[in-house]
Amino acid sequence: MPQLTDDCFATGGEMMSVDQALAMIDAVATPVMNSERVDLSRAVGRILAEDVVADHDVPPHDNAAVDGYAVYFDDLDGAGETRLPVTGRIAAGHPLGREARRGEALRIFTGAPMPKGPDTVMMQEDCREVGDDVIILPGIKRGSNRRSAGEDVAVGSVILSQGRRLRPQDIGLAASVGRTGMAVHGRLRVALFSTGDELCDPGSPLPPGAIYDANRYALAALLEGLGCAVTDLGILADDLAPVRDALSAAARDHDLIFTSGGVSVGDEDHVKTAVEALGSLHFWRLAIKPGRPLALGQVGNIPFVGLPGNPAAAMITFLRFARPLILRLAGASHVAPLLYRVRAAFDHKKKRGRREWVRARLEVGGEGGLTAMKFPREGAGILTSLVESHGLVELPEEMTQLSKGTMVDFLPFSEVGA
Repeated sequence: MPQLTDDCFATGGEMMSVDQALAMIDAVATPVMNSERVDLSRAVGRILAEDVVADHDVPPHDNAAVDGYAVYFDDLDGAGETRLPVTGRIAAGHPLGREARRGEALRIFTGAPMPKGPDTVMMQEDCREVGDDVIILPGIKRGSNRRSAGEDVAVGSVILSQGRRLRPQDIGLAASVGRTGMAVHGRLRVALFSTGDELCDPGSPLPPGAIYDANRYALAALLEGLGCAVTDLGILADDLAPVRDALSAAARDHDLIFTSGGVSVGDEDHVKTAVEALGSLHFWRLAIKPGRPLALGQVGNIPFVGLPGNPAAAMITFLRFARPLILRLAGASHVAPLLYRVRAAFDHKKKRGRREWVRARLEVGGEGGLTAMKFPREGAGILTSLVESHGLVELPEEMTQLSKGTMVDFLPFSEVGA
């Protein structure tokens, strides 16, 4: 189970900055320590629980980088053509089986092991065959077109570090050193539910005044994309007792509890009361748009995250606040996403002291660089704004007026799995 100090998310009445909030997440979230060994075929997206060390060189032998002829550089005429007899053939997986002799050329193919002796490979396009001989043009450098053993990976080196979230290329690298499996952190067990008498599951009849529950499905997809094992607790009615019972039960066999909505100060916001009865709940008074209310706390010692009920606000706060917490609990060493600099193609006013995220599409500008085009509607409940955007323009607290043409930070949805 995650180990959290009492009131680990507590904060005073003053507004907390985004950077302070992220630093607090980084400081208090301790990884769930269970791990397992999985085959490479099931390791993508998992987080390494140990360093992966190469037990041999990659490539394991010197080899040819091109199709051509393996020769001794010292046999070549630096000023004119060199004619050498072709006395052998070396293909990938088929070594020559003997030492090469001075004064001969060996037909060799890309990836084939270099024979002992020759140090240079002449590309076949720069040669011409005459009977059983090859004519080699001058001008090649010693060691050209030869790849050395260990050029990619040296034996004994750490090729993948503990805490790394494994990508397809990481799996390939592990396979290249002969690994068949790796030790990874266990999947984070997340309980997810929605509350609200107005919510219905898609596919069911929609009574007057009701809406379909979009948040739970979007959040489940985001959580699963981060490698979590999600328990969908469905929709809970606006009734304190079942909400409290569901939270209490979830805390017994989960590592994290998630919901959206129900944590404000309204009469029907029973999640707040239930969490406070079972542990503690702290409203982070963050100066952000969109995103309030955002609550973090704990049920017993199990972390609890309460996101806003509006769909766009729920997803944006998930990506910027919940995602780092999840990755830290899951054992990841790097949790901050990369932001990219693009040029804004719009004007925008904002309040000083508040971090804002503007939904935007990327287009190629007149000078060839990327420009961010603002989505025309900014409401926190407009889910289409996320579907029709490529990411978020992040505007800092000190800015009050963004002018068209200004360079801004941009967080692509693809960077955070959305």
